[in-house]
Amino acid sequence: QVQLVESGGGLVQAGGSLRLSCAASGSIFSLNVMGWYRQAPGKQRELVATMFSAGSTNYADSVKGRFTISRDNAKNTVYLQMNNLKPEDTATYYCKLQQLRGGEFDPRAVYWGQGTQVTVSS
Repeated sequence: QVQLVESGGGLVQAGGSLRLSCAASGSIFSLNVMGWYRQAPGKQRELVATMFSAGSTNYADSVKGRFTISRDNAKNTVYLQMNNLKPEDTATYYCKLQQLRGGEFDPRAVYWGQGTQVTVSS
């Protein structure tokens, strides 16, 4: 059983910064992708940033240059440093873990955290 525990959300003024953390526990494969998604009220969940265990990253255009994803593989933890936050970044942020088996994504090994709220006031 895999569990993801997020922390670090909160209320911040526009232009401020927050750092989210997500710690995974349980049976974690060496090859995986950890990342962050967000969902604002009335909108679909969208990708924010992902990072492969080998180090490659992917960002949504809307956060490039402002957000930085990083991870500590020894701790199975992924971080999201969010700078220059904007009111449109307000959402519930979810951590996601996708595990690879034999070099392929295993659809049975996809896990989500419970979500952490980020609110940016103007």
